[in-house]
Amino acid sequence: MKAEYINSFLESAASVLEQLIQVRPMIGQHGVKEMVMLDNYVWIQIGLTGQMDGDVMFGLHEGVALKLVSAMMGGFVLTELDDIGRSAISELGNMISGNASTLLFNQGLTVDITPPQIILPASTKIWTPKRALSVPLMMDGIGELDIQVVVA
Repeated sequence: MKAEYINSFLESAASVLEQLIQVRPMIGQHGVKEMVMLDNYVWIQIGLTGQMDGDVMFGLHEGVALKLVSAMMGGFVLTELDDIGRSAISELGNMISGNASTLLFNQGLTVDITPPQIILPASTKIWTPKRALSVPLMMDGIGELDIQVVVA
């Protein structure tokens, strides 16, 4: 996978997060790794089709997801990831992926995205581990968002 592909997701994530929660994320150490579904994590999976086939996965510890959704909702504190919280976190993944798709198009690559799907720890037992290009984003006062891109 070309680095500029993941860079489109990073640029998009930084822009969307800064607009939604007024925090500019710091980019962590990237690399190719085996993608493992961890307990107490929430994953947003968005399919990529067109000139890039695969998935982009956004992983957050449940506590980070709650803080992030609370910040997205103007400080309204959530104590559990209910339907509203899952909807908000899904929309975050959708916004990042949609913007990344536009950035990729501007680079000459046509990529469509599928609707987001939430993967909770209970459903990870059916997950098949895959190798992914992985980049963590650290959000000051909130936590870490892992972006993992798996291209077929």
